[in-house]
Order: sequence, then C-alpha cells, then structure tokens
Amino acid sequence: MFKRYKVKKGDTVKVIAGGSKGKEGKVILVDRKKDRVLVEGANMVKKHVKPGPANPQGGIESSEAGIHISNVMVMDEAGNATRLGRRRGDDGKLVRYSKKTNEELK
Repeated sequence: MFKRYKVKKGDTVKVIAGGSKGKEGKVILVDRKKDRVLVEGANMVKKHVKPGPANPQGGIESSEAGIHISNVMVMDEAGNATRLGRRRGDDGKLVRYSKKTNEELK
C-alpha cells in the first residue's frame, strides 16, 4: 500500500531543508516507495558517464537527485510556501487548497 501525498507532479515547490534550501522548482517525479521527489534544478549531482554509442565523448553529466518529501513545501499562486488541505469544491469533487490564503490550487 502506498502513502497518499499532497505534493503532485507539476507542482511548484520550495525546498525548506538540506543543501538546496531556498531553491524553488517544479516537481518532475514523486517516488512513493522511497518518499522522495525530484525537483527541477534542486539537489544537483554529477555523474561520470563512460563513452558509448549515445554519447561518444563521455564526460560528466549533471542531474537532479531525490529530496525527501518532508523537505519540500508547495507554493501557491502568490509565491508563498504553504501547507495544503483538501475539501469539497463547488462541483462536489475534492480540491486542494492553501491553508495560508484559503484559495484553491490547481
């Protein structure tokens, strides 16, 4: 059984702890097995790549590494880091909302 998180792929988040603290970016991937998210431009690591058919030169590549989901906060439309809640919208479906501004998030 997987846990249900309030952070989704495509959300804009702010890193609140760790080496990338203060950086903002979009969520690329949510790994529910490992409780981690990949955030665009945050927690960058370098990887040494051997030459091969796809990359004949080889070299050092930069890519994002996972950040624990507890170390990110979702940003609302105003650009504030906020906690999220869930409630019934006007159409009766569950919607996410910002607990700081009480506005619905898309």
